[in-house]
Amino acid sequence: MGKDKEGNFHPMKGKPSGNGKEIDQQLNFATPGAYEKYVDIANKYTGGLAEEVVDVKLRHPNRNVSKRDEKQHEKRSGDVKSKKEVLLPKQVDTEVEEILTLSQDVFTSLAEYVSPRCVTIYLPTHKAGVAVNEQNDLTEFKSRIQQASSKLKANGMSGDLADRIVAPGYKLIANERFWRELTCGLAVFLADGYCKYYKMPVAPKDELLINSSFFLSPLIPIVTQRDYFYLLVLSKKQARFYKGDRFGLTHIPVPEMPNGIEDVVHFEEKDDQKLWRTGSSGAGGGANYHGIGAGKPDDKENIAMYLDEVDETLWKDHLNKENAPLLLAGVEYLVSIYKQVAQYGHIWPESIHGSHEHDDIHALSNAAQLKMHRYFLQRKEKMLDNYGVASGAGLSSSIVDEVIPAAFYSRVSVLFALKNEHLWGKFDEQDNVLALHAEQQEQDECLLDKAVIQTLLHGGEVFLLDKEEMPAHSKLAAILRY
Repeated sequence: MGKDKEGNFHPMKGKPSGNGKEIDQQLNFATPGAYEKYVDIANKYTGGLAEEVVDVKLRHPNRNVSKRDEKQHEKRSGDVKSKKEVLLPKQVDTEVEEILTLSQDVFTSLAEYVSPRCVTIYLPTHKAGVAVNEQNDLTEFKSRIQQASSKLKANGMSGDLADRIVAPGYKLIANERFWRELTCGLAVFLADGYCKYYKMPVAPKDELLINSSFFLSPLIPIVTQRDYFYLLVLSKKQARFYKGDRFGLTHIPVPEMPNGIEDVVHFEEKDDQKLWRTGSSGAGGGANYHGIGAGKPDDKENIAMYLDEVDETLWKDHLNKENAPLLLAGVEYLVSIYKQVAQYGHIWPESIHGSHEHDDIHALSNAAQLKMHRYFLQRKEKMLDNYGVASGAGLSSSIVDEVIPAAFYSRVSVLFALKNEHLWGKFDEQDNVLALHAEQQEQDECLLDKAVIQTLLHGGEVFLLDKEEMPAHSKLAAILRY
């Protein structure tokens, strides 16, 4: 308890003195009129014996009596919430759904969704590093959500509806764990009552688009990915098996895989004779015993038996109906021996040489992508060659005005589209009327994106190319069915 300059004591700040305690003290009515004043107050604030009057509003004795003035000051000075605090719009009812696998069916569902205002956001993001620690991706995404809200309102939408459309975006902003578990890119699709997002394995161009449907071209390399390969990492102590594509690797557990050379080749004493035994829990099943006298098989022969067991296991469990390339990783002599004993006929001619048994999946994926780059180009190069052949037969076009309607009418077999580009305009499919504009106008759609989507929905192939790769330097080119 503190004391002022006059010597009077004052209670400490915080809870009122005597808070939570029973107080038993006599009232002092010695002052003239004190009793009458007490009765008046008691009658005013209680009904009967120690009963509160129903309509009396009580205020806490520690209330901040200056709160109204403080709020007025904040309003005048423009004080804002801290950076980490997120203000969610009212009535956040839309479920936020993650797209885990971008299948053809999921793509079709996105492509066929139509609403007066569909918001599409693409954002390059980060898996780790300073950008994650400083929440750069969160900041950029929050900016896109605010921009989307402003654009919707600028186009005449009511504030309540605009806030309702972007509200799921603020749910993502408030999810701290979400921003620590991103990949290379993020795609978000918003509409009234609709929110889906997809963590992309590749970094897209940073874009925000609002239209009557979603913009999907950046997803094409993912949804059209058909080529894949296998990776086998070899060492004397273990063999690991993976399936990969141009975006990464997935480990494939093989329970019957022999656990190194010692799981296949054993040395034992039996009837005073030194024997070596082949056999494991792998595909070979039971054990075979061989007398070896004073010697034993050399190291190369042991390795060959072990790798033959690895090959037999993979052939039985995974590769007997496959024709995808098998990329090998390991020290050079192990790779060479495996090629000699393997019965799988599609081993990739290049290998990842060196010891990689302790590499994590990201390091392996990066090394594999470099070796398989030529493999992933084969399909595109073949289709570009076919375009030249089709041109001679009159079954190709690089004229945008011809290609766009052809895509809608299921005439396009293979479409080549310029990467990260837009063609603004309108196409009336019923009357076959096409209008292209140099700049985006009211109610315009990206017709390049529409041509891409329509080609896929009608069973065609799509390749997004750089400018120098495009046939006739056009933004669209196609091999036609008829």
